[in-house]
Amino acid sequence: MDLLEYQGKQYFARYGVMVSPGNYADTPDDAVRVAEQIASYPVVIKAQVQIGGRGKQGGIQFAQNADEVREKAAQVLSLTIWDRTHTHGYPVNRVWIEKSSDIASIDGRDQEYYGSFTLDRSAKQYLGMLSAEGGVEIEEVAENHPDAIARIHVNPVEGLTEAVTRDWVARANLPEPAREGAVKLLMGLYDVYTKGDCDLAEINPIILTPEGSVVALDAKVSLDENAAYKHPEWADFAGTSVMDERDRLAAEKGLQYIGLDGSVGIIANGAGLAMSTLDTVQQVGGSAANFLDIGGGASADTVTAALEVINTDPNVKAILINIFGGVTWGDKVANGIVEALGRVALKAPLVIRIDGTRAAEGRAILQQHLSERVMMARTMVEAARTAVELAAKG
Repeated sequence: MDLLEYQGKQYFARYGVMVSPGNYADTPDDAVRVAEQIASYPVVIKAQVQIGGRGKQGGIQFAQNADEVREKAAQVLSLTIWDRTHTHGYPVNRVWIEKSSDIASIDGRDQEYYGSFTLDRSAKQYLGMLSAEGGVEIEEVAENHPDAIARIHVNPVEGLTEAVTRDWVARANLPEPAREGAVKLLMGLYDVYTKGDCDLAEINPIILTPEGSVVALDAKVSLDENAAYKHPEWADFAGTSVMDERDRLAAEKGLQYIGLDGSVGIIANGAGLAMSTLDTVQQVGGSAANFLDIGGGASADTVTAALEVINTDPNVKAILINIFGGVTWGDKVANGIVEALGRVALKAPLVIRIDGTRAAEGRAILQQHLSERVMMARTMVEAARTAVELAAKG
């Protein structure tokens, strides 16, 4: 479950992470009331949507007085924030009003940092990432300045110590005036991640104020829904979670789905195989439109549901089904795919790869149903390359 920014900041505050004072509002009059409660101008008005890029679309505004708050809150609440491809729009129904924060400058550079915790499944440890180059997307930093990201692995049994955190902050080259505050904030963020049962706890940017405080200026929190039984208070978050059509349909059908911005639709049986398929598509020059794990089996009903979800994404120009037969045999999977193809009118060409138990029998079944729109490949790399080439043709 992904939280909105204001919910993430409220969650941070529970664990001692410093955030700017503020509150949410659903109407321009509510926004004025919140601003007056803050009792200090200027304030910033921020659209509450579960997507990035809102600032470039007018979703972040500054106001110097009550009249400006009312006017600009109305503007923001009338917006729809679109994804990068302008395919999926997110209406703004709520704004966050907070005291505008001054950012310290050292040697002519605004002091904005990045910090996060998530799980490194391959290492079976928590992964912390910290960079002195905050304020931009971490993917951009990783691509252009990979050495600017300091990483640590934390053994869940041992936890994060202050000594390790201090060394981490030093390796990230945070300036001396920010280090004490950064250590405190990062240890609080670790508590958010672990005690708060998160899949991801991220701040971008963390800022240093002229007064020397280190503050979370934004909040990105994804909660582990498997831990919901321990957190009855999470029920308050459910009503504000906004899904696009793909996510909504996948949730209704019980599929493990995450929408992305690429052009190759991915269906795989198993989270590990799905992730490997995404990586392979990227390695051969393509981009995945989604992560979709149909679980250990691949019945006709499950494959049909997966294809229906992918069909709702207009960015998908090719579909890749990658199945490894283990407990579920390849011939049964193939029969499920064939039946699903009879139920769903594909909007994009399909590439299928089956391996594992009784894979040869499965491929023989599929062979009878191949066409210019339905293809088969023997290896994952071959399947990914074919799907990427088809997607490029559009």
